[in-house]
Amino acid sequence: MKAAVMYERRKPLVIDDLDLVEPGPGEVEVQLVASGVCHSDLHHLQRDTATKPPAVLGHEGAGIIRAVGPGVTRVKTGDHVVIAFGPKCGECYYCLRGQPYLCTPSYTVRPRLFKGDTPVNQFIEAATYAERTVVFERNVVKLRDDAPMDKCCLIACGVATGVGAVVNTAHVEAGSNVVVIGAGGVGLNVVQGARLAGATRIIAVDLLDKKLEFAREMGATHVINAGREDTVEAVKALTGGIGADYAFEVIGNPRTIAQAYDSVHKGGKAVVVGVADENAELTIKPVWMMRTGRTLMGCNYGSARPQVDFPKLVDLYMEGRIKLDELITRRYSLDEINDAFRAMEAGEVARSIVVF
Repeated sequence: MKAAVMYERRKPLVIDDLDLVEPGPGEVEVQLVASGVCHSDLHHLQRDTATKPPAVLGHEGAGIIRAVGPGVTRVKTGDHVVIAFGPKCGECYYCLRGQPYLCTPSYTVRPRLFKGDTPVNQFIEAATYAERTVVFERNVVKLRDDAPMDKCCLIACGVATGVGAVVNTAHVEAGSNVVVIGAGGVGLNVVQGARLAGATRIIAVDLLDKKLEFAREMGATHVINAGREDTVEAVKALTGGIGADYAFEVIGNPRTIAQAYDSVHKGGKAVVVGVADENAELTIKPVWMMRTGRTLMGCNYGSARPQVDFPKLVDLYMEGRIKLDELITRRYSLDEINDAFRAMEAGEVARSIVVF
């Protein structure tokens, strides 16, 4: 099968022929129909991370079950599924507390992809920049039959993370003032989540006017171009001088994380959603945490429970409560994956997808 392989960091992905193992006990083979192109994949290409080359990136996939291994009972051949990336052991301290997004498993994943005799790493147990992939049964969520897979692939990461940050992590209340710093693929879904939660003011912040236009389409009521305005002062001006109730940082930059924290009023919440560099550090004067009562918190994967939350998000989309079609600016073939990365980095797209 064909896959986009990261052989070297900071180099274009290579479209190559790989061998895929048959599903073993508790595993399923998924034929990919579509995969979202997420900035997290680009991070692992451009930065030195725990994902070692050679590797197949991609983690926002939907497809059809083509084979099942021994012991698989929850899905069957022909089912339409979304892949929930990352470990989901169901047995560790966090899984047993209903926090699978914090799973710390004791198991190891066998090699599933090969170039000749050389194993190729499978990014966060997903590897959706490939025609097919093998994952654990617990890592797939069955889709309702009438849901379009090419749209619903976005639920696997961008939508679940963005909407979940609002609904599951911060618990935004109706009537709140919300600021979203970073209007990329995930940030736009934070905007959607704020709209869904009934926020009164939804303030999107970015450096690119094109992204701010996308944010308005997703439900932002106000926009701030941080290249022309001071973010903190502009947010305060829009909120009666006191600041927002909630701020979401969806970039992963210490400077904008500090801006998010400074943008909320006393007692407000600032939520870090963006993926920062592994070596980045944040400096905040702790005395102001005590004096202002502000909360600075992290959000991993939208605090999502995929088997519970993904079907809800699909239903919300099918009922017109959240937007997926409007998120997809461009469609690419697998051969065009490097062009998709370039367009994402340039801010030309809200979200793009690879269609197989």
